[in-house]
Amino acid sequence: MSNTKLNSERPEVEDISTPNLDELEKGPWPSFVSGLKRLAKGSHDGAAMAKGVLGTLEQSYVTRKGYWKGGTVGVVGYGGGIIPRFTELKKSDGSYMYPDAVEFHTLRVQPPAGNHYTSEMMRKLVDTFEANGGSGLIAFHGQSGDIMMQGATSTNVQGIFNELNEIGFDLGGAGPAVRTGMSCVGGARCEMSLHNEGKAHRILVNQFLDDMHRPALPYKFKVKVSGCPNDCMNAVHRSDFAVIGTWRDDIKINQEGWKAMVADKGRQYVNENIISRCPTQAMSLGDDDSLTINNKDCVRCMHCLNVASPLSEKYAGKDGDAILAQGDDRGVTILCGGKRTLKIGDSMGTVIVPFMKLETEEDYEALADLAQEVLDFFAENALEHERTGEMIERIGLNNFLEGVGLEVDPNMISSPRQSSYVRTDGWDEQAAKWFEHKGAAA
Repeated sequence: MSNTKLNSERPEVEDISTPNLDELEKGPWPSFVSGLKRLAKGSHDGAAMAKGVLGTLEQSYVTRKGYWKGGTVGVVGYGGGIIPRFTELKKSDGSYMYPDAVEFHTLRVQPPAGNHYTSEMMRKLVDTFEANGGSGLIAFHGQSGDIMMQGATSTNVQGIFNELNEIGFDLGGAGPAVRTGMSCVGGARCEMSLHNEGKAHRILVNQFLDDMHRPALPYKFKVKVSGCPNDCMNAVHRSDFAVIGTWRDDIKINQEGWKAMVADKGRQYVNENIISRCPTQAMSLGDDDSLTINNKDCVRCMHCLNVASPLSEKYAGKDGDAILAQGDDRGVTILCGGKRTLKIGDSMGTVIVPFMKLETEEDYEALADLAQEVLDFFAENALEHERTGEMIERIGLNNFLEGVGLEVDPNMISSPRQSSYVRTDGWDEQAAKWFEHKGAAA
């Protein structure tokens, strides 16, 4: 199996034998090992550090042990943003095996909203890191969405940060703090966008900046913004506060474009790939090949829109309407509590606001206020090393909603009762309360 161009053009690194790492360069995929070898042979100050990291990693493959430990490293005025790594790999006489790689700290740098970069901006980031003693190893992007500048010493992290600040970049969150927010590419590149993702992202970053830089929470708190229910940011299952674009009126249908697609693709194709895959069976194909959607049953899974969207230009023309499109009454759904395994297993976010408009400055202010309420409640009520989802599981959703000042909504119920028994005491009062709430939301 041949190697990629990236792997085949890596230089040989003298004085360090890396037979195990060399195996990772074989095959058709680009390897990070080849990148490390090129950095190790570079002329920048951090090249020796990259070389030591190669040796350390090779040793880990030999002994099946990890040699990096944590510690405390920071920049002036910030309590987070730097991930410290100190080596424990030593020779038998107690001296370090790779003295140039005793420290290998990572700077978490906040990316632009939607991860929109120019080539000039990318070059400035890379050059700034290398010119100030960094190893040159950068990952776009880490689990929290940060630009990960990997490989700096305790003495040069401040200089790197100062230079990054000069070109407009700030450190992100680390430790028990609000982590770096993320948003999808949004309306700049995607026809599925339902709100201004970049603005929502920026509003929330500004709201939480102090909590991001100065860790003072029971554990981490993540915020992610997706423009539609496709959720390209994985916000529902990876963030404590998820903002997901949605709509609440009917899906728009271009019947002429739809019929042209059916005529070309065939009824069997359309039935097998679109109609039958609607999770609530809300779609039906008429005898005249027209489409009917029972929008009350639509759960915004996006499947029909995703299939039809790439075909719109072909069957509706460049100037025609999309075959299927979201409605015009647009806003966001807010969910809380998504996370990976910790004290309890993986959990998806729980809906706390089924629909919220994001059009006026007052709407964005309300979003920021709600996010602050959730964070404050988490800070005051979560146990140490507990995520928002685990806190909600422990104290109950009712108590959480009451604590953050939200009304219970039937749309939040994931598992309705299976019993037909209902209580009717206080029925009139609760019905009036629901209709009042429904009227206020309209």
